[in-house]
Amino acid sequence: MPCANDFIPLNISVLTISDTRDESTDTSGALLVKEIDTDGHNIADNAIVKDCVYAIREVVSKWIADDNVHAIITTGGTGFTPRDNTPEAISVLFDKNIEGFGELFRQISFDEIGTSTVQSRALGGMANKTAIFCLPGSTNACRTGWKKVIKEQLDASHGPCNFVTHLNV
Repeated sequence: MPCANDFIPLNISVLTISDTRDESTDTSGALLVKEIDTDGHNIADNAIVKDCVYAIREVVSKWIADDNVHAIITTGGTGFTPRDNTPEAISVLFDKNIEGFGELFRQISFDEIGTSTVQSRALGGMANKTAIFCLPGSTNACRTGWKKVIKEQLDASHGPCNFVTHLNV
């Protein structure tokens, strides 16, 4: 059965995970919000939290439980410093992992930043029919992740398959 349909605007929440950024300095979250809106989707919510496992889980869990949130994109906390906790905070919430997301993101990033991409722990998963994509904190990484992977996978008209058919839409 083909997966492609007409475009369906989704409700997408954006979470910036950072100990240093606020609304005036959050260029990565702002870029994602702008791109999501420009591409015809709706911003369900937008927040900034400190890189703390439990603060991250609190916000993401609330969004996962909300049937009006179809997808969540996070930025930040995917590196190797002691304060990078996004994979540990969010992966336990997944019902299923989207292994291909991190693999494809790093493959595409290799062309942009070379072997430094091995330090990205970008990941994706599904929870309660909500797609979750965790991107690094750099604005360029968010642009790459949205434009070259996530945008098509959250577009019902993209074929042969996309994640819209798996969401609570």
